[in-house]
Amino acid sequence: MRKFHIISNPGKDKEQHLGKKMKHYIELKGGKCSIAKAGEVIPTEAECVFVLGGDGTLIRAARTASNEDIPLIGVNLGHLGYLCELEEENVYSAIDQIMQGSYIIEERMMLSGSSCTKKAGKLPKIHALNDIVICRKGVMQLVELTVYVNGEYLNTFRADGIIVATPTGSTGYSMSAGGPIVDPKASMILITPVNSHDLNAKSIVVGAEDEIIIEMGSRQTGKQEAAEVNFDGEESAELSPGDTISIHRAKCSAKILKLSQISFFEILRKKMQIYS
Repeated sequence: MRKFHIISNPGKDKEQHLGKKMKHYIELKGGKCSIAKAGEVIPTEAECVFVLGGDGTLIRAARTASNEDIPLIGVNLGHLGYLCELEEENVYSAIDQIMQGSYIIEERMMLSGSSCTKKAGKLPKIHALNDIVICRKGVMQLVELTVYVNGEYLNTFRADGIIVATPTGSTGYSMSAGGPIVDPKASMILITPVNSHDLNAKSIVVGAEDEIIIEMGSRQTGKQEAAEVNFDGEESAELSPGDTISIHRAKCSAKILKLSQISFFEILRKKMQIYS
């Protein structure tokens, strides 16, 4: 690889300080490099994208890069995460290694979700690398969410919400809500209720090719009830009673470039030791 693009989180890479130094180093080595802030367009000629920030910055970049089939590698400038492999001190040796072709690319499944509402009809599909979350909106009350898998009724949850996560997203909000931790290379979908008003409510794991439909019900006649759908914590749509969201595996996937032989389980052990 000789053509690179750098995505810099302005909150963590002040004035693109590290990004500009990396760009200069790549060009000294005979490569080509462009640099932009998070959210801007990725050049189609880029062969690899360095993402400077943290796991959140990489997750946001993955949705754009997946459409272009471009691999990403994260440079951690924040808290220890699960996705960003590099630190500032080893980024230049990483550039050398990538230019020499010494790397592997991991494929991470993504989700695709589309809401169907009485107000707006069927909305365009949005992709998510981590999770799609349906949560209550406005007043502090539970929402009623009925889940169907491949058209078959699964359960009705009265809860603060429901998280539908990928294996990559299993170490995020889903884990905080009591969901299982899954190897990010796996192919499955996790359904985890958030603060369910049912002592027996558990996470449910379904196949990667299954279709999940979640319908919002009405708990109190005459009350204005609303829920919100978030994709990787960002783009959202509003649901009212009777509205639905359909979630399934996206056709595209995120490509994460890996340099080290450190396994996910070793990263997991280190993370657990920090918080133990």
